Amino acid sequence: MKLVSKRWEMDIRPERGGRITSLRLDGEEILDQGIGVDQPTAKSFVESGAWGWDEMVPNVEATDTLPDHGEAWRLPWDVHDAGLMSCRGRLLPWELERRIRLGDAVRVTYRYRNAGLEPQLAYWCAHPLFRFEPGMEIDAPVRHPAEGASAKFFLPKASVDRVRMRWTSGANVEMSWDAGLTPYVAIWVCNGDLGGYRQLAIEPATGGGDRPDASVPPPLLAPGETFEWWLHIAAL
Repeated sequence: MKLVSKRWEMDIRPERGGRITSLRLDGEEILDQGIGVDQPTAKSFVESGAWGWDEMVPNVEATDTLPDHGEAWRLPWDVHDAGLMSCRGRLLPWELERRIRLGDAVRVTYRYRNAGLEPQLAYWCAHPLFRFEPGMEIDAPVRHPAEGASAKFFLPKASVDRVRMRWTSGANVEMSWDAGLTPYVAIWVCNGDLGGYRQLAIEPATGGGDRPDASVPPPLLAPGETFEWWLHIAAL
């Protein structure tokens, strides 16, 4: 699937967990394209090929019952029309709907539905893996890891609602979200670690702790109840 506007181009693979495989601004790729690994049936997310943009539902960190980086990245998504897709969990009864609109900005809206018969913590985490390069500007309280290293930074709850990124080419974007709806934010920076990945992930989430956690809880939804939120990426 391809979406196009005057300045933006996006490629999506519904069968590959709804992965956004490419996002180009004025022809320049801003998502990490990986290290040549693409094995969607692998057990772990990194082994499968950690690149592009996925949605982490219903967790990031593996638990006793939930797999590494959740279910959504390893399940086929249904396409309803241009830009509108959905996925339904198999281990937990969740449904996620994602609508993407390209215009002057990339605008993504989400709706999570508890498709089960019991109350459910609605955990989601954005996982766009932007291209990282030493010397790029990141308007966030993070450090650039040394060559061959990586780091993940968890920011104070609701402390930021946008991050700007500027590459050495001059490409300059701002990713923003509603800190009232998705108040938990982590930033992952990889500078040649994990086999050579160079990527920067800005990860707003509905809950903290990289998993459904009652101490830093996402919204608790009654059966059939929904929760909606959004994120934008604008060129500066």
